[in-house]
Amino acid sequence: MTTSPPGPAPEDGAGPAARSPLATAGYRPLDAPSSVRANRGWWDEAAPGYLAEHGGHLGDRDLVWGPEGLREADARLLGDVAGRRVLEVGCGAAQGSRWLADAGADVVGLDLSAGMLAAGRAADGRLPLLQADAARLPLAGRCVDVAVSAYGALPFTAETERVHAEVARVLRPGGRWVFSLTHPVRWAFPDDPGEAGLTASSSYFDTTPYVETGEDGEVLYAEHHRTLGQRVREVVGAGFTLLDVVEPRWPPGRDVVWGGWSPLRGRLLPGTAIFVCVLPG
Repeated sequence: MTTSPPGPAPEDGAGPAARSPLATAGYRPLDAPSSVRANRGWWDEAAPGYLAEHGGHLGDRDLVWGPEGLREADARLLGDVAGRRVLEVGCGAAQGSRWLADAGADVVGLDLSAGMLAAGRAADGRLPLLQADAARLPLAGRCVDVAVSAYGALPFTAETERVHAEVARVLRPGGRWVFSLTHPVRWAFPDDPGEAGLTASSSYFDTTPYVETGEDGEVLYAEHHRTLGQRVREVVGAGFTLLDVVEPRWPPGRDVVWGGWSPLRGRLLPGTAIFVCVLPG
């Protein structure tokens, strides 16, 4: 799972500040190629710092659906993966792929970032890990049984419809596509884990990308919001049947602050949405 919620990147030397000092952060139009270039560079450079900060929450061999800590071992949203060919889209450092392999799956992990994939290979060099844009999967049609993405790819691409279409292309009929991302309602609220983050300040319906730009004019980072209705229409438009939308509750006793996620906000606002889909056939 890779998660960087909307809001200025931390000024700790990990991330875009190491490439170019952050000059502007806000909402503006951005084309798909610029988004791909920016996020590849951001995650390449941010990978070591991100994993040092969040690796304990993600685990070394675990599939965690979001900052609330819901684990696939408990949720069982994918069904039995033993003996199944599973594609993890936006696998990051492949923690989820390693868990899936331990569960008996034949796994392929894919991510845009060479930096994240290098960390995954260092942890386990046996897994096949591919570097590619999720909107252009380098796989043959009908070659996987299950596709999964835990905060991978979809929040960081302008071409979400193409991602779903590509997943539908490579899935075998009857295959599941389960993905998690920032809950759409979260975009109406400031990226603040405290009291200031409990009052809506932006339009939920405004889907202009969040973009960070360096002093040299380079786009450093981008995230892409969709409303809940748009997310549903995208998966249905790609040919999927939507089985469920899971909104994990913040569990009692979980004392974690992760970007804008926190126990305070988690008691009142949904932070993550998990879409459970199946390809008919």
